[in-house]
Amino acid sequence: MGKDKIKSNQSACDWKPSTAKKSPENKSRIIRFKKDFSWGSVKREIYKKEKESWSSVTRNVLIGSSGESAKFHLRYFEISPNGYSSLEWHRHEHVVICIRGQGKILIGNKKYKIGYLDTIYISPDIVHQLTNPYEEPFGFFCIVNSKRDKPKVLSKKMAKD
Repeated sequence: MGKDKIKSNQSACDWKPSTAKKSPENKSRIIRFKKDFSWGSVKREIYKKEKESWSSVTRNVLIGSSGESAKFHLRYFEISPNGYSSLEWHRHEHVVICIRGQGKILIGNKKYKIGYLDTIYISPDIVHQLTNPYEEPFGFFCIVNSKRDKPKVLSKKMAKD
């Protein structure tokens, strides 16, 4: 609890918030979901700059691009039918939560079909790739550390289903 320790004769309800100053951008807010799988003023972007290693993927950074002090970033990715993310690995861990359609994920040398609310933990230094061999968009949240290394792309071609 840092500087805001609770004394033995206090209850947790007596806790007083920190007086540390927040940056002007680090404000609480609600990012409203829209029915087209977009959020408020959050910009839909292309997945990565180097397009040779992936196909038909977009990204929305929900938490992590507006000055938040969170130690994580929350992004929404969407892979169009027949699209795929980079075949890659990196030192940081991350979590993927499917919220739209279905897809496939390669973790190490095993492939899994994933669907609505399936949650995947991808440990550090493991090869992985997400693909969408289906006819509907495949959308998922991805939670990563705010401080992370750059992924190492292993192939420019999609891992075969």
